[in-house]
Amino acid sequence: MPRRFDLALVGAAVGAIAGTAVVKTQGAKRLSSGGAKNPVAGGRKLDRNLRLARLGARSGGRFALHKARATFASAERKVALDTEFQMKTAEDVTAELGNMKGAMMKLGQMASYIDTGLPDHVRQTLASLQHDAPPMSGELAAEQIERELGEHPDSLFLEWDPVPIASASIGQVHRAITRDERAVAVKVQYPGVAEAVEADLANADWLFGGLAAMFPGMEPGPIVTELKSRLVEELDYTAEAKNQRYFAEFFDRHPFVTVPKVVDQYSTGKILTSELADGVRFEKVMEWSEEEKNLAAETIFRFSFGSIYRLHAFNGDPHPGNYLFEPGGKVTFLDFGLVKRFSPSETRLFEELIQAMVIEEDMPKFRGIVEEANLLRPDAPFTDDEVGDYFRFFYRYVLVDGDVTIDEAYAAAGVKQLFDTDGPQGRLLKELNVPPSLVILQRITLGLMGLFAQLESTANWREIAEELWPFVGTPPSTPTGREIAAWRAARNQPPMGL
Repeated sequence: MPRRFDLALVGAAVGAIAGTAVVKTQGAKRLSSGGAKNPVAGGRKLDRNLRLARLGARSGGRFALHKARATFASAERKVALDTEFQMKTAEDVTAELGNMKGAMMKLGQMASYIDTGLPDHVRQTLASLQHDAPPMSGELAAEQIERELGEHPDSLFLEWDPVPIASASIGQVHRAITRDERAVAVKVQYPGVAEAVEADLANADWLFGGLAAMFPGMEPGPIVTELKSRLVEELDYTAEAKNQRYFAEFFDRHPFVTVPKVVDQYSTGKILTSELADGVRFEKVMEWSEEEKNLAAETIFRFSFGSIYRLHAFNGDPHPGNYLFEPGGKVTFLDFGLVKRFSPSETRLFEELIQAMVIEEDMPKFRGIVEEANLLRPDAPFTDDEVGDYFRFFYRYVLVDGDVTIDEAYAAAGVKQLFDTDGPQGRLLKELNVPPSLVILQRITLGLMGLFAQLESTANWREIAEELWPFVGTPPSTPTGREIAAWRAARNQPPMGL
């Protein structure tokens, strides 16, 4: 697999999936995409499939023209043509997916941060999908609030800002001040987005059918079911509020982690109101010192991995738009729509894998756990060392007891390790399966590593991880860890560095 995603081929592939669906809907009438007032008005299945088909056709046509021009160009001119082609394609993908909202837009969000091998100009174009997608009008947002809460926001709140401060795949966020003078963030779900997600998910089987051809050992059915369940949950702001309360209660007055409290009086299944949080966006953090970026990464690392063992839950949407940052490693976590809860047996599996791979370095034992977890069939024709060599990559940053920098090369290698079926370990990769309990955890490998790579985060991840692993539980290894330990002691909670 090439190191960089080819956006033209991505667009063409998505268009091919959608085109198949369009052909299957013979005789159906073209649906109106609606006005700019409602960005999800065209969320019905046929219209969204046609949008994707057009995107694929434009991308494919532009690619053919680009190849023809490049054939007769000088080396310097080819670089300019490549940049122009990448930008135009990225702009097309961003505009189309941003206006579509729903599950397809989430694919665009992921593309912007999971592979730091993307050219900077392409990633920056796609990055607008993270927290600045085309919004719905303030008037439509007000109508949605009145429909859900029974009053127009101008009378419901002491102050209401009709201009959103963020807009993404499922809803957009507005500032307001409540009647009791609390500053709040009001997340308003786009009207029609549920139908949009339903249309997108109807094509998920086609997408994973293609992946199954690439990875014969994969069982696509359970994966599709798991992903659909998680995405549908995101549409229920009541469930998100429950998740947010769960995390907010645990992290109450934490020295580095803030989870805004839910304001129940102004929340429903399609409206979620929380305390307004302070902080700067990820792109501003990129301008901070190396020390500050490392502190921010350490907090996100502790929150993401520690929550698995302490809360038996993982907040599974780690893209940069879901964080606000303050100096000193303070991070506010904003979105709890995609939360995976783990059973005791599932968290025990994670612990056993780490114990065998990292602590004991026992490859036969590790291979046995992998087979028992249905990641690999027992009769797969590979030695224990071959299995260990493949999976060792995903533990690489904690195998070393010393400083490790997670950089662009590391993150790009992670994507390649997951998808490069033509590489030296491609034969083993084709035999692997992904059990449902591990689907969302792949977001750690792709999402968090991509984010850390942009920060070029450096830490002794092994020491920090050993504070978090319940089967190790070493004393704090950093100033951040020591402050957290003091916070835990004040709450009469047992150690473990989350």
